[in-house]
Order: sequence, then structure tokens, then C-alpha cells
Amino acid sequence: MFKALAVGLAVLGMSFTATAQEKQRLYELRTYHAEPGKLDALLTRFRDHTCKLFEKHGMTNVAYFVPVDNADNLLVYLLAYPDKEARDKAWKEFGSDEEWKKVVAESEANGKLVGKVDELYLMPTEFSPGFAPAAAGAPDRLFEMRTYTTGPGNLPALHQRFKNHTIELFKKHGITNMSYFRYLGGQPGAENTLLYFLAHKDAETASSSWTNFRADPVWVAAKKASEDAAGGSLTVLPDGVKSVFLKPVDFSPVK
Repeated sequence: MFKALAVGLAVLGMSFTATAQEKQRLYELRTYHAEPGKLDALLTRFRDHTCKLFEKHGMTNVAYFVPVDNADNLLVYLLAYPDKEARDKAWKEFGSDEEWKKVVAESEANGKLVGKVDELYLMPTEFSPGFAPAAAGAPDRLFEMRTYTTGPGNLPALHQRFKNHTIELFKKHGITNMSYFRYLGGQPGAENTLLYFLAHKDAETASSSWTNFRADPVWVAAKKASEDAAGGSLTVLPDGVKSVFLKPVDFSPVK
């Protein structure tokens, strides 16, 4: 088994490594719960005003998505900063910006656009490739946000499995690795959560890629070896793996 695993991995080629700049950046995953009937107005505000004002105050717009099945009227997006101090300074200045105050007043003349905001602070893992742009002229991709919750003490082993096996096997089966994150310390889940993004050509391709990946004998061997060493599944059963398929909005830098 282990011989087959080693041979399979040798065929796959070089591993992914995050750049020094990528490792040091702070990312913020923000989920906006739009009020009923207000998602289009919220997207318009971002498209016409918010993204530009974010840039004005030193925030980096990374990606903007809506879930494929969006019954809850969500906007999911990522910003990046040099560090947490820069993040807090940028948001303070953004909130005090007179242009932003005017935009809010005009856009919410008929009621608030957002009912709730969820925030997560993320740091790239050492093996995170980062958000690669699509080829020029290529159609929008289908994105997948996956969140893994591990059992106590199993997060390092999960990281090792991704670093040494999983991401290269994803690539082998046509899945594009994007960014892989750990939670910034002090947040619930910081000790046991891996959150990452993948890209697929479309839903049919995603389904086929996942089927082929899970049947790959190299993956079967890697999964078994990691679970034997840990004494069981690295993720909590039965709900330790969650997946949400996302589509980029028209103004998203990553598509």
C-alpha cells in the first residue's frame, strides 16, 4: 500500500507552497445576510461604490460570491490586509468616510439592505497556493468553499495530509486548488478548523472530479494511513465536512 502511495505521489509532481507574502496576510471572510428582496440592491451598492471605497482605505478586494443555492440571500466575500491592525484602521476610516455615509443614506432610503453580518479572520496555511486568476477570456468558474472540523488534536494531521497528498491529488483530477486557511487564534474553531476554496469548470465537472478523486487508490491509501495513525477519522463524524458551491458576481476580482 505505502509503495503504491509513494509511486502515485511521485507521478503527481511538485507540491504547493505559499509565498512569504501570502503567509503573512490577514484575510477576512464576510457573509452578508441581505434583507428579503434587497440582494440586488446590495450587489449594486458594492459594484458602484463599496469596492472602490474599500480600495481607497487600503483594503484588498479578493473575491465576491453568491451561493448557487441562495435561499438565504447571502453575499460571501473576502478582503485581505497586511495584518489585523491595518484591518481595524481601514474599517474605522471607511466607516467615517463622508462619501460612504452618503451612499448608505441613499441606498437605504427604503430600508436596510443587510440584516446580519458574519465575520471570520483567516490566515493562509503554509501549503496554500492562493487565489489564482482565471485565464483571459475564460468563462466564470464554479467555486466550492469547504470547511473541515477535526477531532481534538487532529488539525495538524489534517494539514499534513493536505500538504503531502490531497492538494496534488485534487490537481490530478482537474480540481483547482485556491486558498487554504486556518482561523486566526482566539476565534471559535481556531484549534480544529480548516477552511478552503476550490474551483471547478462547472457542476458536472465537479461531480466527476470528486468521484474520480475518491476512487483513486493513491487517495484511498493516504486516507487510510492518516486515519490509522490517528486512530480514526481526522474529521468529526458525521458532519465534520461542509461544502457550499459559489458563483462569482460580475465585479469579483476572482472569477
